[in-house]
Amino acid sequence: MHTSLTDPPPTGTATDPTRATAEEEELEDQKAAITHLGHELRALVEATVRTAASPDTLHRVADGVRAVTSQLTGRRRSRAEIPQVDEFPTGTRIYSPVTGAGSPLAPPVQVTPTADGLVGHCTLGIAHEGPPGYGHGGMSAMLLDELMGRVCAAAGMPGLTVSLQMRYHRPVPLETPLRILARVTGRDDRKIFVSGSIATRTAPDTSLVTSDGVFIAPDPHRARTLFPGLQAER
Repeated sequence: MHTSLTDPPPTGTATDPTRATAEEEELEDQKAAITHLGHELRALVEATVRTAASPDTLHRVADGVRAVTSQLTGRRRSRAEIPQVDEFPTGTRIYSPVTGAGSPLAPPVQVTPTADGLVGHCTLGIAHEGPPGYGHGGMSAMLLDELMGRVCAAAGMPGLTVSLQMRYHRPVPLETPLRILARVTGRDDRKIFVSGSIATRTAPDTSLVTSDGVFIAPDPHRARTLFPGLQAER
């Protein structure tokens, strides 16, 4: 069951406990399989951007990857379709390029609540490189945008990014455990003001990147237009 941005959760609905349990188990199996594949794909991506293999080897591996890709048959979800395994807008998105365990692009960031917001932990790999040895500046912006958006949802006001003011104090090192913080600093009607920062876990008081952002909670009509998949209870 999915609760939308605009509708209250249904109450008093009779359900079959046995059927619900079977559906939950099937969903958990699907999540575990997606996570397993995502982990192996991230290992492949990292190996791809680090390898000094010969052209013959690279061509052979490319052919093998093409053969593997051809095995992912069946229905493909549409552009606006919300995956059944997601908890949008307030929870986990398994294919998120930042936090998704099923995404070959994600670090992925592990997010937990704090006393006044959220904290994320991840390690960027060579696939996220900008300057040699350091993370791409756009990756830092994506990490903060994700955490700052998530903290809006955690505060009960899922919102869309209006602006992010980024400040790059020091380069973000690769292959180094990072800590990302986000917290809501204020509200004005549907606007939510958020701050965020990135530091290493070994030097959490030294901010490498900081950001101030403005997010806005869409009105019900706008939410239904932007996210038509939310209209159907799942």
